[in-house]
Amino acid sequence: MSDIVKYEQHDGVVVITLNRPDDMNSFTSQLSFDLLDALEKAHHDDGIRVVVLTGEGRCFSAGADLKSGFEGRRVFGKLQYEYRPVMSAVATMPKAVIAAVPGSAAGIGLSLALTCDLMIMADSAFLLSPFTTISLVPDGGLNWLLVRQLGYRRAFQLSIESDRVDAARCVELGLANKTVPDGDLQNAALEWAQRLATRAPLSIAATKKVMRHAMDHDWASSFDAEAELQQSLVGCADNLEGVQAFFEKRDPQFKGK
Repeated sequence: MSDIVKYEQHDGVVVITLNRPDDMNSFTSQLSFDLLDALEKAHHDDGIRVVVLTGEGRCFSAGADLKSGFEGRRVFGKLQYEYRPVMSAVATMPKAVIAAVPGSAAGIGLSLALTCDLMIMADSAFLLSPFTTISLVPDGGLNWLLVRQLGYRRAFQLSIESDRVDAARCVELGLANKTVPDGDLQNAALEWAQRLATRAPLSIAATKKVMRHAMDHDWASSFDAEAELQQSLVGCADNLEGVQAFFEKRDPQFKGK
């Protein structure tokens, strides 16, 4: 990783920061590659239980860096081989990923924020799908994300109007979980992540897996997935620790086993 993506570990939490503040954390090929490296590092580090993904300065990410263009490749290749692996890394990581949005999340930055499992926004932050202002289609999986999170009519309206959706409205629509004062965002995100890091990591991984499955599968297959995952967890060390801690009226100490 270069210095355009920062990786800072805080016990069981890692904060991954897009670090191109002078360019509003817009995506270049290098940023995509470095972000993927950071996500893969967090994925395979057993000491990391929760990931916070944020942006340096006043933006989460303004989207693709229009100044650099497509950097010598077709846009199809950029989407499939640069953006898609990043989104997939977030979605398939067996850990909770929190998007902490300090300002705007637009374009591919919006796709990335919505791909995360949870979202916390600064009060002044907003989400923006700007594609009809530059005659392009929402990308980075954004059509899928918005339709499933909002329903077709709201998703279509948000996309074609290309208006800013402020933080409070994002919470109302279910796009974000909570808002906090601007100056409190990073501390609030870290504190939230640290609370989640005390929960059973195998349980979080299994819940993420089955809920993402349930987003585009039927009830029966989701029920089957629950049953299989529950069978794999019953009797594990963390399950026994949780039950024992309950009866002993103490906080459980989960080991991820």
